[in-house]
Amino acid sequence: MRNSNKWLAAICFAALAGCSSTTGASVMTGGHDGHGQHAEPAAPLAAKANIINGKGETIGMAEFAETPAGVQIRLQVSGLTPGIHGFHIHAKGKCDIPDFKTAGDHFNPQMKKHGFHNPQGPHAGDLPNINVGSDGKATAEAIDKRVTLVRGKPNSLLNSEGTSLVIHADPDDYQTDPAGNSGARVACGVIG
Repeated sequence: MRNSNKWLAAICFAALAGCSSTTGASVMTGGHDGHGQHAEPAAPLAAKANIINGKGETIGMAEFAETPAGVQIRLQVSGLTPGIHGFHIHAKGKCDIPDFKTAGDHFNPQMKKHGFHNPQGPHAGDLPNINVGSDGKATAEAIDKRVTLVRGKPNSLLNSEGTSLVIHADPDDYQTDPAGNSGARVACGVIG
């Protein structure tokens, strides 16, 4: 009797050990779906924008990723005039050439004034200027803590009207409402 109990205990222990051993790669954050199946982990929130110029030519791309600090924006563009350019998120998901006015005003769900140096600002869509090199290229990275990629939130970039990323001809002075005296819109990309 003792041997059969030891044998049964060994089988139960082995079975339990096999069921409880997992690797980091196989752990599902979503648990079970209620039907005995493992739920897939939630995909990270991300979006992209293909950047076009006033002729409709693709000149770059921006990538957006939700992070604990806010939405991370990575931009790579070419074919721009060298120098400092204003760079903003606009309130409409339209980039009609040649002037991109269909992108609307800056994304501003909190109804603030424009600019980091404005005591009543900034807009949710205000971003730091970008520096375009002598070769017409720019790479930039920014974190916008005033926006999200979570759908349904008032500050979501993925809302029913859409949003867009706009590059302006001139630098943003970070205080003049409504657009920091940043001049004409020279490039645009719909965020989605």
